[in-house]
Amino acid sequence: MRNAPGSARVVPLVCDVRREEAIERAIRQCIEEFGGINVLITNAAGPPSGYVDDFDADAWRDALELNLLSTINLCRHALPHLRRAAEETDHARIVMIASISAKQPIPNLYLSNVSRAGVLGFSKSLAEEVGRQGITVNTVLPGFTRTERLRELAERAREATGKRLEEVEEEWTKANALPELGEPEDLAAAVAFLAGARARYITGTVLPVDGGRSKHLL
Repeated sequence: MRNAPGSARVVPLVCDVRREEAIERAIRQCIEEFGGINVLITNAAGPPSGYVDDFDADAWRDALELNLLSTINLCRHALPHLRRAAEETDHARIVMIASISAKQPIPNLYLSNVSRAGVLGFSKSLAEEVGRQGITVNTVLPGFTRTERLRELAERAREATGKRLEEVEEEWTKANALPELGEPEDLAAAVAFLAGARARYITGTVLPVDGGRSKHLL
């Protein structure tokens, strides 16, 4: 969002990203407050954990609305303003936050595995289309990061296995190349770089921020 040089202003908005009308309203409010949009970062909560027999069709629809359709709709409604930003300021960025489950599925996160993978397909397609217009599109894949979402998953793992929370976290850490879980600041640093001026020639990329947890080659 545009601010005068040297200024910093935050306007908190409530937006249920599952509802397109809420997205339209939030973007309109941003334009009214700041006059334009230079950076769009798409992010939403994670869907429930579980296996294939744990979910009915409504649960699958809810997950797709929460993680995939929210991303698509945020981009659709922000794109006219990002195109204008690219023309006027040469700075227009989209950063989509997904999960390492999009590249390396996690056994008990079926809903996340599927919906996040859809975000990757959309991101790659959009990067190809809007690159000629001066807009970059990249996706960040956080690993096991100390957020409220991770605390929720840890509690569910504790209930299912009877292990202590410390043991659950220790098992997660052992799957990483780095011997620790991520912190929100680690993810924020990667997103800030991709949203900034120095990332002007980076688009269509998928960046894991997972401490080396993902082992895939491609």
